[in-house]
Amino acid sequence: MSYRRGWVALMLFSLALINYIDRVALSFAITPVAREFGLSTVGKGYLFSSFLWTYTLFLIPMGLLVDRFGAKRSAAVGITLWSAATIFTGMAGNFVSLLAGRLLMGAGEASSNPSGARVIREWIPADERGVLNACFNSGSYAGPAICALAAGPIITAFGWRGLFYAAGAVGFVWLFIWLAVFGPPEKVSWLSEKEREVILSRRSGTVAVAGAAPKSGLLGLLRGPTLWGLALTMGCNIYAQYLFLTWLPSYLEATKGLNLHSAGLFTALPYGVAAILCILVGMTSDRFLRRSGVGGGRRRYVIASTMALASIVLLAPVVDGLPMLVVLIALSLTGIASTTSQTFSLTNDLLSTPADIGVAMGFVVLGGNVFGLLAPVVTGYVIAWTGSYDWAFVIAGLLLICGAGSVLCLTRQPIGTPWGTKLAAAPSRATVPSRAA
Repeated sequence: MSYRRGWVALMLFSLALINYIDRVALSFAITPVAREFGLSTVGKGYLFSSFLWTYTLFLIPMGLLVDRFGAKRSAAVGITLWSAATIFTGMAGNFVSLLAGRLLMGAGEASSNPSGARVIREWIPADERGVLNACFNSGSYAGPAICALAAGPIITAFGWRGLFYAAGAVGFVWLFIWLAVFGPPEKVSWLSEKEREVILSRRSGTVAVAGAAPKSGLLGLLRGPTLWGLALTMGCNIYAQYLFLTWLPSYLEATKGLNLHSAGLFTALPYGVAAILCILVGMTSDRFLRRSGVGGGRRRYVIASTMALASIVLLAPVVDGLPMLVVLIALSLTGIASTTSQTFSLTNDLLSTPADIGVAMGFVVLGGNVFGLLAPVVTGYVIAWTGSYDWAFVIAGLLLICGAGSVLCLTRQPIGTPWGTKLAAAPSRATVPSRAA
């Protein structure tokens, strides 16, 4: 059987890759930007965080738009806005216009995860969602790795503004391909009939119950603990992600004496490793869940394990050697990346109807980014007050442990099951149809 849905996975991977190149560009350009605009350490923290203000604000509206208009149009509008905003950031003549570019970028990028979740729900069989979400999320780590390698040479040759021009232009290339080839699996002409049948027969998942098919809406989904638990888990995870995403290059320069090019290399290594290992974790989780069953939300145990791995960041303050530090960061980022993709999959596993996927995913990502927008700012204050990054890593590690507890305790029922409902007995095996030969 052909696997043409793999092209959809590639489009989602590249969407996340471009998304995070645009996000992380400022982290590598911050030294010349701070010099030009006279930014303090705390000021850097607020600027790092600024795109998350609008990103967080627009997540639920973007989720509703995805549910209303579908993934193709929503993703197209989103990447158009954030790519244009990235180019505009490079044109900034003062701090206000620089901040405005970041705010516009955040609003556009809010479309990415809800759109990706809708695509995965429509295109990917339930027993393949772990690896496909891992592919989607691994782009979030490949993007920083690529930007880390490219930023130094681009900034050296063209200045910091050139980095934003190049990053924004890539998004418009993706947009052209997306509009030309993407559509729902029921309609695209390039999909074989055999593969189309496999997708349509195996994509529904396992938690749907009688009477649950109608759209619930956000308020209905929030009647029980599960969606709250998923959002809290994501928040504890995303805090650590944005600590690394915004401050890692500066940390390496300030504490290890690296220059821009060396800091880029030693940032790219752990992100590249995490991008690859995240996919392997996704493949392993799908294999495990085919044997034990997707039903009942068993993916929560995978998530608790990956968050435990990510909490190894607690050891960063006592690691002196650069090679060992890079290994530690790579393992922590692998846990963070895997937690994100598995939480996306668990949200789909526990959702009774695909009609709510946009708003459900929007709320989960909203929870993540409420914490995420605090990470750059809190870290800025921690560095200013203590003169060290140590407590920044400790805070992140403790939150990761709390997130593992959240997913184990609060995600034991389908999304929308009211508080106090007796726990349902989990099916012993997955109910998704078996793989086609």
